Amino acid sequence: MPTQQHLSPEEKKSLITRNLQEVLGEDKMTEILQTRDLKVYWGTATTGKPHVAYFVPMSKIGDFLKAGCEVTILLADLHAYLDNMKAPWDLLVLRSKYYEHVIKAMLRSIGVPLEKLKFVQGTDYQLSREYTLDVYRLSSVVTEHDAKKAGAEVVKQVEHPLLSGLLYPGLQALDEEYLKVDAQFGGVDQRKIFTFAEKAMPALGYTKRIHLMNPMVPGLTGTKMSSSVEESKIDLLDDPAAVKRKLKKAFCEPGNVENNGVLSFVKSVVFPILGEIEIVRKEEYGGNVNYTEYEKLVDDFAKEAVHPGDLKASVVVIINKLLQPIQEEFKNPELIKLTKEAYPPPQKTKTKPSSKSKSTPTPNTDELNPNRLDLRVGQIIKAEKHPDADSLYLETIDFGEESGPRTVVSGLAGLVPLEALQGRLIIGLCNLKPQKMRGIESQAMLLCASIKSETSKEVEPLDPPAGSTAGDKVFIEGVNQVTPDERLNPKKKVWEKLQVDLLVTKEGIATWQGKNIVTSKGSITAANLRGSSIS
Repeated sequence: MPTQQHLSPEEKKSLITRNLQEVLGEDKMTEILQTRDLKVYWGTATTGKPHVAYFVPMSKIGDFLKAGCEVTILLADLHAYLDNMKAPWDLLVLRSKYYEHVIKAMLRSIGVPLEKLKFVQGTDYQLSREYTLDVYRLSSVVTEHDAKKAGAEVVKQVEHPLLSGLLYPGLQALDEEYLKVDAQFGGVDQRKIFTFAEKAMPALGYTKRIHLMNPMVPGLTGTKMSSSVEESKIDLLDDPAAVKRKLKKAFCEPGNVENNGVLSFVKSVVFPILGEIEIVRKEEYGGNVNYTEYEKLVDDFAKEAVHPGDLKASVVVIINKLLQPIQEEFKNPELIKLTKEAYPPPQKTKTKPSSKSKSTPTPNTDELNPNRLDLRVGQIIKAEKHPDADSLYLETIDFGEESGPRTVVSGLAGLVPLEALQGRLIIGLCNLKPQKMRGIESQAMLLCASIKSETSKEVEPLDPPAGSTAGDKVFIEGVNQVTPDERLNPKKKVWEKLQVDLLVTKEGIATWQGKNIVTSKGSITAANLRGSSIS
């Protein structure tokens, strides 16, 4: 490929737009590229620790830089604080520094020039008098309905939303003007925010910007990697053994090319960076094969000419090569210190040893502590009718475990359509004693909201918060954290005693004794069955 100085406007545009799902304002981009390079910004909230899925936007940012674009990365610390105040200010300052170092290291690892890259921290300008006045001006021309609609895909939707969630789209729109860019880059899930900005900015007398949208890519180890749950993501500092272990459990069904995170990673990262992939396999299975066209790889995988194990093993090699230079940089003592300070390990709650046995930890004997329940987010891989019972469904559910998915039998037949369960994220109770139901062992319980009357029963599976992935830990807010029982003793009736206090509020929030049931990403909900019980 020619260097960025020798690319024609058409070649620059091709590089900027390749692999994007949608571009709004393409004609304007064409016009700008005739006279100068494009100015683009990408924003990221500095909350969780960046992981290997960040190579998806980094690969695209690499395209922008190679096309000569001036790229601004907004370290959105104020947005991060507004997002349910997930981290205090002192941590956000450290995390912004970590993000800058790690993003630069990622881009260097894929051979991207950094001369036209700059970082801006949100609070450097978002607390200024001018910006604040524009927030007030915007609030005078934007309705509550439009603000809520704009954030529908990225801000959790509840009946009584926090004001911070309504502010979010407007702040993101104003960033385009204050960063003085031509275009904003993001995922297609932000399309409503982008179209909101195209309407709101001219209302303030500002220019409508170009919007560049990446497709949504399923995570390698689930529907979406979580920054906060260790086993659900591949961290940039994970050693090769950890990468192999975590990728091994990725959903990658033979012949299935839909929602296949491993194939999506190859398309969005491997091919744009390397231009090819070598599938390494034994001679008895045909030997190594090199693919220079993604479509050919997908075709062979669909025909099962490429085995999931061989695809995963080949991707493991590539990921470890991408991570190696990043990890070398982070051996620097200052960066080691920064990492520990920005992401301190969770403090363990100390328990007083018993006077009878000081060396033996106190077991979980508090029957009223709901955190003894091993509640997790799961993804239904397949749902079908039970072969021997009309009232039962048979579900295969991924709970993010290395041992693979679990079989769950539920009494949802006739209450929830089968098609509504396929691929759905749910909440499961995973430490009940397995129980055979009409000849098939059920290894977990799918939790649902329900309203029962003398003549009817309505049921709705509980919904995890936006951004959840299989394996996310579910807990009760404001209750002492304890290690869930390995298996609940059925004779003690722990589940039965706790279950009576599980309710869905009138706002649709799942609770136990009035305390919210949550993951690190937000509250568990049941939008359609408010004021219901949970079982």
